[in-house]
Amino acid sequence: MALTDQPIISFHPEPADDPEVERVNRKAKLAGALRIFGRLGFGEGVAGHITVRDPIQPDHFWVNPFGKSFRLMRSSDLLLVNHHGEVVVGDAPVNRAAFVLHSAIHAARPDVIAAAHSHSVYGKAFASLGIPLAPITQDSCMFYGDHTVISEQGGAVVFEVDAGKEFAAKFPTGKAAIHQNHGLFTVGETVDEAAFWFITMERNCQAQLAAMAAGDPIEIRHEYAQYTFEQTGHHLAGWFSFQPLWQEICSTDPELFD
Repeated sequence: MALTDQPIISFHPEPADDPEVERVNRKAKLAGALRIFGRLGFGEGVAGHITVRDPIQPDHFWVNPFGKSFRLMRSSDLLLVNHHGEVVVGDAPVNRAAFVLHSAIHAARPDVIAAAHSHSVYGKAFASLGIPLAPITQDSCMFYGDHTVISEQGGAVVFEVDAGKEFAAKFPTGKAAIHQNHGLFTVGETVDEAAFWFITMERNCQAQLAAMAAGDPIEIRHEYAQYTFEQTGHHLAGWFSFQPLWQEICSTDPELFD
């Protein structure tokens, strides 16, 4: 096989055939992703959450407990919550905002396995502008035509179920949403993908804010932006880009599997 014929990504996510094993794997990835968020400074008091759909009970999801540090998260700390907000597994409280928004997204979009949100600094700042990410760098093209800006409920603490449903209704497709005056939400077919989209979207917000402060950024031509999106913005690319972070956290924080 010629070098040009070789796949750029040579391995793929492989869900376990046994749903019990897959549950263990998803919980470990969730705990690891939360630790990575903590390491990157995405914690803001008790705000922020990542969820993953349970493979045995798909109308339930796993989520970090309310008030537990991202950087100390273990698989055994995670809560299993149903779409009524009831904690089915675990003995800690659940963040109501996490339940309201994430349960609405999981219920409305069967394609979403995992969803991520935190009150990250640049995401919050960018969300106050009420504009989408512009295609000004290769990395920003990952989101080209694949994210939305949501103004409904922007800036309000979302505690009501109907408010969560309204948010989800404005996010029917795509990998990411910028919730005006609130922050960033990303979704994916794996925890890996949802977490990486959040991390790189936060950095793209930072890059665009810096570029706008310096002058008028030049946008990438549509055909180039679209081509770059097709090469770097798909599910497998998001999953693969998370793997170096996963390797690092497994090496430094093996207790996350407890």
